[in-house]
Amino acid sequence: MIIKVCGMRRIENILRVARLGVDWMGFILCPESRRYVQEEEAEGLQANLPNPPFAKVGVFVDAPATEMTGAATRYGLDYLQLHGNEPPALCRSLQQEGLRLIKAISVAGADDLERTRLYEGLADYFLFDTKCDTHGGSGRTFDWSVLGAYRGETPFLLSGGLRPESLEAIRSFTHPRLVGFDLNSGFEIAPGEKDLEKLTPFVHALRTTVNLPGLSPEGRKDQ
Repeated sequence: MIIKVCGMRRIENILRVARLGVDWMGFILCPESRRYVQEEEAEGLQANLPNPPFAKVGVFVDAPATEMTGAATRYGLDYLQLHGNEPPALCRSLQQEGLRLIKAISVAGADDLERTRLYEGLADYFLFDTKCDTHGGSGRTFDWSVLGAYRGETPFLLSGGLRPESLEAIRSFTHPRLVGFDLNSGFEIAPGEKDLEKLTPFVHALRTTVNLPGLSPEGRKDQ
């Protein structure tokens, strides 16, 4: 199981979350986001986290390829998460440069899953998030039952409005390509700062009570 905590900014908070043993942390490099990590902040994180025990995910929205490849090099990103309307050709070119990709797909209904066909084989993972006017971060959950229409081969993480109260629904949901969960606004004290009192028991419960039938993840830092 991959547990990703996204929207991280503050080094003290990052270090505390890292002690929970999460697999990935997401750093939003999109200026429109309330959780935007500015360049000087990203450089500070890189200086203080030269070899973290988690994979670093840079989150972008319709950014130029040069911006993303430059950030991957400067900040030692393990994955690029593309959260906009990036064309498949861009994903292919980033793959050819040796970068690992997570392609976010906004979902409101089963028809939205047709977009995955365009990116099959061009992303290491999909991330299914709630369709909204902004690019993620809505705090709303979509109807997971529509994911029964997803028949692709690419493994995916479930995102969109997950919070402590989501645990029972998570335990009840299964899909053969589900490999992990993306946690963000439902576990925050403020944008970019996670609430350890909420996050700690939730991560423990995921690890100890949720069994995924999906593919064995390759995204852990130590694998």
